[in-house]
Amino acid sequence: MTDDAPRGLIGDIGATNSRLALVEPDGSFAQIRVFPTEEFSGLGDMIEAYFASKARAHKPPRAVLAVASPITGDKVIFTNAPWSFSIDELRRRFGFERLHVINDFAANAFAIPQLESGDRMQIGAGEPAEGATIGVIGPGSGLGVSALTFSNGRPVLVQGEGGHVTMAATDERESAVLDLMRQRYEHVSAERVLSGPGLVNLYAALCELSGERQEDFSPAQITDQHMGEQYPRTREATAMFCAMLGTIAGNLALTIGARGGVYIAGGIVPRLGARFIESEFRARFEAKGRFRNYLTKVPTYVITRPFAALLGAARLLDEQ
Repeated sequence: MTDDAPRGLIGDIGATNSRLALVEPDGSFAQIRVFPTEEFSGLGDMIEAYFASKARAHKPPRAVLAVASPITGDKVIFTNAPWSFSIDELRRRFGFERLHVINDFAANAFAIPQLESGDRMQIGAGEPAEGATIGVIGPGSGLGVSALTFSNGRPVLVQGEGGHVTMAATDERESAVLDLMRQRYEHVSAERVLSGPGLVNLYAALCELSGERQEDFSPAQITDQHMGEQYPRTREATAMFCAMLGTIAGNLALTIGARGGVYIAGGIVPRLGARFIESEFRARFEAKGRFRNYLTKVPTYVITRPFAALLGAARLLDEQ
């Protein structure tokens, strides 16, 4: 490897959009590209397109790819995209000496110790306990959940599929919404409401309950503040989304003891801005009966840094 050769390829591969970049010898990112996932038949073809667009004489010797899928062996099957691949075959196809494939939210978790104060926005009160476990949750095309704990001061990733836990209601309106959704889905997971498609599900159910016509709105339209002035069910769906996310984030904090804080990643929440701060998210996060006082001390943050998962993937490249 020459001195100017990139140290590695990193990627954040989602069901809607994917991001690839090179890590330079000095650790900086170079040539970040965002690809619509649906434009490719598979991950290998996307990587081929990325390399074809780069005027670099040397391909990187290593790669870390964070993908929106559980990683349980060599065969990776995406949850919300029609892709699958073999890790070993992908490694051999591109001649990587090492290829590390992880869950995309594990990469988000690994990025958290590297975030600066300007890379996050705190929601509510609370202070992180030093060295304590950190939770990560994020609605996007699906609902990602992960955690970061520490052993002798070193970060240890906890990869999971917490987005598929059963969604529970906390009031009559939510109960009515989930009752409707159970008629459609065998299992109403948190992801069925806390994701882009989940926003559409919430909006559709609220329209049906209110006897209103359902418009063919995208998730971005449903969360658009001006749209809510004309279509109140979009505003209600966004408010319910924020409240339900607080419920699941509080569950996560209690389950893993996330006294180091719970971080919200993904593409939806950062776009809500002040509306998320003013929502019921934090009140729901703390609404755990006898453990309210426990949760009032746990901080919650929205990750505002672009490409945070790539930051975590680059850190993992150094760990190899």
